[in-house]
Amino acid sequence: MDSGGSSDMTLAFELAALQRLADPNAVFNNARQWTEYVGVVSEKPTYVVTNFTRKHRVRQDFFSGPRGVEESLENIKTQFETDRHVFVGITEEDESVAEAAGWEFLQVEDAAEAAGWTLGEADEETDDGADERDDWP
Repeated sequence: MDSGGSSDMTLAFELAALQRLADPNAVFNNARQWTEYVGVVSEKPTYVVTNFTRKHRVRQDFFSGPRGVEESLENIKTQFETDRHVFVGITEEDESVAEAAGWEFLQVEDAAEAAGWTLGEADEETDDGADERDDWP
């Protein structure tokens, strides 16, 4: 992915976009080479994001918590002051939210192509962990 010649970037993935990638852990490890911060935002409950990131060994610098995506992006932008803020999503709604929050937007397919990431099977069901809670003691 072209970072514009700078690693001074914050990169956020919508959970659904991250779920489209074949190896989310490899994607985050690769992104850390040319970004300052990388994380996940979602409208889903926090435990769903946590379960997914744990299962795929994704170490994130931030996550949305109980906020909506737009509010999360706004908060992240104020906390992580980098030259660029890029949001990777899958829907037109994701693009609108990015624009409203003052972030650049990339479709996950475009981001994957630019960065050399492998997409998973399009018809593959994503396990969002909604029925499973492994964050209990």
